[in-house]
Amino acid sequence: MKIALLGYGKMGKVIERIALERGHEIVLKKDEFNTYDGLSTADVAIDFSVPSAAVSNISASFNANVPVVSGTTGWLEHYDEMIALCNEKKGGFISSSNFSLGVNIFFGLNEYLAKIMNQFDSYKVSMEEIHHIHKLDAPSGTAISLAQGVIENSGYANWTMDEAKKNEIHIEAKRIGEVPGTHTVTYDSAIDSIEIKHTAHNREGFALGAVIAAEWLAGKQGIFTMKDVLNLQ
Repeated sequence: MKIALLGYGKMGKVIERIALERGHEIVLKKDEFNTYDGLSTADVAIDFSVPSAAVSNISASFNANVPVVSGTTGWLEHYDEMIALCNEKKGGFISSSNFSLGVNIFFGLNEYLAKIMNQFDSYKVSMEEIHHIHKLDAPSGTAISLAQGVIENSGYANWTMDEAKKNEIHIEAKRIGEVPGTHTVTYDSAIDSIEIKHTAHNREGFALGAVIAAEWLAGKQGIFTMKDVLNLQ
């Protein structure tokens, strides 16, 4: 399979290594200094760039009839535009805040726990996410996905980084050293606390999941999620 890497930072380089180990070919390594030459020859594009570049990368891929796997976060105010363009071009698209197998299992656990805890008004949910100091967006896309999973399965209506109202989920974002990513969901009452936590040890899981998603998406049309890729529906 021919892969275009849109974004060639630390994650891009890990994705490149894993893709090559799995027998794939890299036809483009796009960063801020080069063009999209070679994109049209790709079977699939993997976008791990920065929020300011994501929309351009995804748009260029759809316009070149190349399906896209995007792990960039912080650009979702343009998500509906990209979905419309994907449908217009009859493209294929997977956008996820986190491609790690473990995190996607964690998403399912979070949703199941939210359904249970929705019966007990004495518990208040909050979240904490910790990432490396180079991460540009806060809170993380994974934390937002976790909050959305709670909102869809409970009486909570919104998340906030400020002091939370009764129907809001407080998210605390910390930037420390080179932490790959730690996410904690806590249900706290006056009597006790219930906590679930996912800790990434390195970037390998994110990169492997993105390559697996690209392998799955190649040749497909439509809007998909990691639940489709991993058969976690």
